[in-house]
Amino acid sequence: MLTVLAAHGASHTSLLAQPGTVAFFVVFGMAVILYFVFRSMSKHLRKVNQMARDEEEAAALAQDQNATNDASDASR
Repeated sequence: MLTVLAAHGASHTSLLAQPGTVAFFVVFGMAVILYFVFRSMSKHLRKVNQMARDEEEAAALAQDQNATNDASDASR
Protein backbone atom coordinates (compact mmCIF):
# COMPACT_ATOMS: atom_id res chain seq x y z
CA MET A 1 0.00 0.00 0.00
CA LEU A 2 2.84 2.38 0.77
CA THR A 3 4.39 1.67 -2.62
CA VAL A 4 1.12 2.48 -4.33
CA LEU A 5 0.83 5.80 -2.50
CA ALA A 6 4.43 6.71 -3.29
CA ALA A 7 3.97 5.87 -6.95
CA HIS A 8 0.75 7.84 -7.12
CA GLY A 9 2.31 10.90 -5.49
CA ALA A 10 5.40 10.81 -7.72
CA SER A 11 3.38 10.84 -10.93
CA HIS A 12 1.61 14.11 -10.07
CA THR A 13 4.57 16.43 -9.44
CA SER A 14 4.31 19.92 -10.78
CA LEU A 15 6.75 21.48 -13.19
CA LEU A 16 8.32 23.65 -10.49
CA ALA A 17 8.73 20.71 -8.12
CA GLN A 18 11.27 19.08 -10.42
CA PRO A 19 14.83 19.77 -9.25
CA GLY A 20 16.31 21.21 -12.43
CA THR A 21 13.49 23.50 -13.53
CA VAL A 22 13.91 26.22 -10.93
CA ALA A 23 17.69 26.21 -11.35
CA PHE A 24 17.28 26.52 -15.13
CA PHE A 25 14.98 29.54 -14.73
CA VAL A 26 17.42 31.17 -12.31
CA VAL A 27 20.39 30.67 -14.65
CA PHE A 28 18.39 31.76 -17.69
CA GLY A 29 17.19 34.88 -15.86
CA MET A 30 20.76 35.73 -14.87
CA ALA A 31 21.88 35.30 -18.49
CA VAL A 32 19.20 37.71 -19.70
CA ILE A 33 20.12 40.26 -17.04
CA LEU A 34 23.83 39.93 -17.83
CA TYR A 35 23.15 40.48 -21.53
CA PHE A 36 21.62 43.89 -20.78
CA VAL A 37 24.30 44.76 -18.20
CA PHE A 38 27.14 44.00 -20.63
CA ARG A 39 25.37 45.87 -23.41
CA SER A 40 25.06 48.93 -21.20
CA MET A 41 28.66 48.62 -20.02
CA SER A 42 29.98 48.50 -23.58
CA LYS A 43 27.96 51.61 -24.44
CA HIS A 44 29.45 53.45 -21.47
CA LEU A 45 32.98 52.29 -22.29
CA ARG A 46 32.62 53.56 -25.86
CA LYS A 47 31.51 56.91 -24.49
CA VAL A 48 34.48 57.08 -22.08
CA ASN A 49 36.94 56.15 -24.86
CA GLN A 50 35.52 58.85 -27.12
CA MET A 51 35.79 61.44 -24.34
CA ALA A 52 39.42 60.44 -23.72
CA ARG A 53 40.22 60.80 -27.44
CA ASP A 54 38.54 64.22 -27.51
CA GLU A 55 40.58 65.35 -24.48
CA GLU A 56 43.83 64.14 -26.10
CA GLU A 57 43.02 65.99 -29.31
CA ALA A 58 42.18 69.16 -27.39
CA ALA A 59 45.43 68.93 -25.39
CA ALA A 60 47.46 68.34 -28.56
CA LEU A 61 45.75 71.28 -30.28
CA ALA A 62 46.40 73.53 -27.28
CA GLN A 63 50.03 72.42 -27.18
CA ASP A 64 50.43 73.15 -30.90
CA GLN A 65 48.88 76.59 -30.46
CA ASN A 66 51.21 77.33 -27.53
CA ALA A 67 54.22 76.22 -29.57
CA THR A 68 53.10 78.43 -32.48
CA ASN A 69 52.56 81.40 -30.17
CA ASP A 70 55.96 80.89 -28.52
CA ALA A 71 57.67 80.67 -31.93
CA SER A 72 56.00 83.87 -33.13
CA ASP A 73 56.94 85.68 -29.89
CA ALA A 74 60.58 84.56 -30.20
CA SER A 75 60.83 85.84 -33.77
CA ARG A 76 59.78 89.41 -32.79
